[in-house]
Amino acid sequence: MMLSAMHATGRLLSCVVLAMGLLMLPRLVDAETVFKPIPTQFIAALGDPDATSGTGAESWGLWREDPGPRGVRLSGYEALKGGVAPALWKFDGSDWWLEEHGLIMEQPEFPIPPGRYVVTGGREATAVLTVHPKGDDGVQHWELDGGATLHDVTHLRCRSARYTPATSDNACSPARAQMTAFPVAPGGPMPPVEGCHKQDYEVLIVIGMAVDD
Repeated sequence: MMLSAMHATGRLLSCVVLAMGLLMLPRLVDAETVFKPIPTQFIAALGDPDATSGTGAESWGLWREDPGPRGVRLSGYEALKGGVAPALWKFDGSDWWLEEHGLIMEQPEFPIPPGRYVVTGGREATAVLTVHPKGDDGVQHWELDGGATLHDVTHLRCRSARYTPATSDNACSPARAQMTAFPVAPGGPMPPVEGCHKQDYEVLIVIGMAVDD
């Protein structure tokens, strides 16, 4: 997301190696489930970085492809005023996203579909993330296997935040973002934007999915 070509190549090769090792571990595969590598996807997650499970996955999102290369620079914000980006994704001026280089990017798909995802932060840990279906109360539970924490599978170089109006006058605009605040350091908070409420999201790299055999 927001990955340069060289960084992406090295990181994805690392992820492929991790994924192949993961698929060979008996503890991750039961008699009815197999895990298959997929083209890289990204999860926008909220939660306690030290948690291995929790609730609130109904507020998590999924990018099925890297939104970084499809993003629009803040200096090119005028191109979004028609509501459609050059990459043909829809821009919502009342609910928009930035990544760590200051690119305006498309929203992820909400909520994340239930399933079992092979996730990594591109560092040391790779784990299976289980996202359960919503309960009758609308709450969606999640859990990571092998004792992995949310921080362990967060890709620290990928930063993302959602910006919505802080007041009713709709003064929250990418035009108010300061380019001098970018790039954001790995693991650092995204910058505030005047007139906006900011919600930072952690980014998890998805390299595989469970498939019922």
